Amino acid sequence: MRKIIYHFILLLLIGACNTPANKPEPATIQGTWKLLTGTLIEKNDTTVTDYTKGKEFIKIINDTHFAFLEHNTSKDSAAEFSAGGGPYDLHDSTYTEHLQYCNDRQWEGHDFTFTISIHDDTLIQTGIEKIDSLNVNRLNIERYVRLKNK
Repeated sequence: MRKIIYHFILLLLIGACNTPANKPEPATIQGTWKLLTGTLIEKNDTTVTDYTKGKEFIKIINDTHFAFLEHNTSKDSAAEFSAGGGPYDLHDSTYTEHLQYCNDRQWEGHDFTFTISIHDDTLIQTGIEKIDSLNVNRLNIERYVRLKNK
């Protein structure tokens, strides 16, 4: 009987050694993100936009859809505004937006695939935006920070 107890304890100890360590859960893409900078590279031209000065852009992502809202921070009554959204797919680090709604209707119905990485509260999204009918073919690199709940 004592042998059985020793074997049982030995098996428990071996099992405990093989239990994976508590690893932090991977960061989720879901949440509200504020765009800090956007870099567009088209042909040989690079345009970097600082979204912390003069304009704001947020992206909201839930478990099935994304939405974005952008406006300039001018008090002018002719303030710029853009918005859009739709469903998305996420497989590992490949994030594809299916733009179903957009204030610029020519962009609706197009898919945009990005590679994403999340480090702490920063999301970096990189991908090609291509719409032949609009002669758009550019690399888009966006850096977001996660907004905290208040």
